[in-house]
Amino acid sequence: MKNILELAVFNIQSALAAAAGGADRIELCENYANGGTTPSYGILKTARNKISVPIFVMLCPRAGDFLYSNEEFEVIKKDILICKKLNFDGIVCGILKVDGSIDVPRVSELVQLAYPMEFTFHRAFDRCKDPLKAMEDIIDCGCNRILTSGQVPNALGGKRTIKQLIQKANNRITIVAGGGIRSNNIAEIKQFTGATEFHSSAKKIVASKMQFINPKMKDDLNQTSVDVEEIKKMKKLLSKK
Repeated sequence: MKNILELAVFNIQSALAAAAGGADRIELCENYANGGTTPSYGILKTARNKISVPIFVMLCPRAGDFLYSNEEFEVIKKDILICKKLNFDGIVCGILKVDGSIDVPRVSELVQLAYPMEFTFHRAFDRCKDPLKAMEDIIDCGCNRILTSGQVPNALGGKRTIKQLIQKANNRITIVAGGGIRSNNIAEIKQFTGATEFHSSAKKIVASKMQFINPKMKDDLNQTSVDVEEIKKMKKLLSKK
């Protein structure tokens, strides 16, 4: 089975660089500092026109928790219809209830609305109360994937939980290992967990090209980008048996 490397990107230049660098799939987001929110229509349109590899769009109407109001739920549904019209390959979303369980009725509605786009339940999963029960609920909703770091901040630390989820899933849903994945740990995570899909931002910081920066404002004008060489290293490691 082919191993898939998905790159989370947070602006259009990063998306273009990730695609050119060999990413198998793009997760298109904005706002790295906030964990990823829904990208603008302009980014969606530009990325779809310029990138041929599969693109999954993050649909998260704000930073913070994954307990959404009725109005926020309406926003997500409208964004799904936009992604559908623009012919994206999938969406990435997740909704929890106040008790830390999966909001099954809402997620099921979104999965049905998104079809035939694929649906990844994102790392809201890592904030749920009972991961094994949550996985069964997500499967029942019709989702295609779960993105998880094993309910800890990074996938290396959560590798035992990721392995358990993959075994319990028994090919009923794809468990995507993500969270702090780089070339220095991807081989270990692959070997230990048995995962075949991996999620990384391959982040690097790019300095601003502004010739004048007002020192009184004390701004951080650096930008988040992707390290193409890091992508290539991870792809090479994933190609090894």
